[in-house]
Amino acid sequence: MDLIFATNNQHKLEEIQLGVGDLFALKSLSDINCNDDIPETGSTLEANALQKARYIYDKYGKNCFADDTGLEIEALSGVPGVYSARYAGPERDAEANMGKVLDKLRDINNRSACFRTVVALIIDGEEWLFEGKVKGVILKDKNGEEGFGYDPIFQPEGYDVSFAQMPLSEKNKISHRARAVAKLIKFLKQNYGV
Repeated sequence: MDLIFATNNQHKLEEIQLGVGDLFALKSLSDINCNDDIPETGSTLEANALQKARYIYDKYGKNCFADDTGLEIEALSGVPGVYSARYAGPERDAEANMGKVLDKLRDINNRSACFRTVVALIIDGEEWLFEGKVKGVILKDKNGEEGFGYDPIFQPEGYDVSFAQMPLSEKNKISHRARAVAKLIKFLKQNYGV
C-alpha cells in the first residue's frame, strides 16, 4: 500500500519512516508534486489534521494521513496548543516560539506540559483519528541540538534530558508522534493487512 504523508517536513518524515520501516511505502507531498500551502485554520489539532488529509485526498485522490501537533502547557491553560508552530508569529520560527514560552514561564514554578499529536487517516474516503501524548516539563533553558520545534525545552517524564538531547531512535520510542503513529500502524495491520 502507498500512503501519502501530508507534509514536506523532513524531520517528521524521518521520524515516521523509522516508525513504519518497510511496512508500506511512505510518500511525502513533494513525491506527488504538491507544493500547495495547505490550510490549517481549525481551532483543534483534530480539525487541522483532518483538514490537511481531506485537502490531499480531495485534490489528488490518494490515500493519505496528516498530523497536527501541539505543546500544551498547564500553567498557560493549554497554550500554545493548536497554535504551537505560529506561537511567536506566522514565520513558524522555532527559536522565537521557544523564547516566547520561556519568557511566559519565567516566574512560574509549574512547568508541567504535554506534547499531543493527532493523526488523521483517510483511506478510500473513510476517516480515522489517532492520538499520541507524552507528558513532561518545560526546562528553564534550551538543551540539546537534535530534534526540532520545542524539543530543546521539553523534558519527557521519566527522563533527565530534553527531546533535543536524545538520539532520534530513542525519541521515536516515546514521542507523542511515535505513539500516534504506532496506533495508526496497528490499525493498518489489523484492517488492511499492511
